[in-house]
Amino acid sequence: MVGLGRRIVLAIALAGIAGGAGCLNAWGQLPMPGSQSQAPNPLTDALATPGKILLYNLEAKFAKAVAKQGGAGFASWFATNGVVLGNGVAPVIGQVAIAQSATWSPKNYQLTWKPTGAWMNPSGDTGYTWGKYQTRTKDGNGNPINTSGRYITVWGKQPDGSWKVELEASANAPTQFGNCCKLPPQAQ
Repeated sequence: MVGLGRRIVLAIALAGIAGGAGCLNAWGQLPMPGSQSQAPNPLTDALATPGKILLYNLEAKFAKAVAKQGGAGFASWFATNGVVLGNGVAPVIGQVAIAQSATWSPKNYQLTWKPTGAWMNPSGDTGYTWGKYQTRTKDGNGNPINTSGRYITVWGKQPDGSWKVELEASANAPTQFGNCCKLPPQAQ
């Protein structure tokens, strides 16, 4: 039954990402690179719950590992059967495959993120966070390449009591439309 509950959580979470991906007004301001996730304060946040605070703290530890270790830190937080879903690429399934694909150094590629929300199921063994992320790297000529978007991380409590990432999915922010959608002037 737990497997069915996790699949339902995943379906709801993915529907939330898909539904919000096309909404340009929902993107807001990204946090400054290097900012740390902070758990909600139960004294000032009426929606703070122990589950939400736990998930924010997990995200902060996950982000710290990635900032320090790059791809190795990223992969280390995944469950054995974890999944990464990225833009325009095949899913990466399994912690070993994730480790083999996440080979970046924090010196050459920076991934930062900050959760803007979290939810924990009533039994306290599965939850998810969502928010905004930013990546920074350089192309072969040394020109900066920055991307941003939204993500969702599904967390699961493991049999040994530890928490691991079951699924991480991200969607790049839409590019600015600029002149792409304007009709050319008509010749007279």
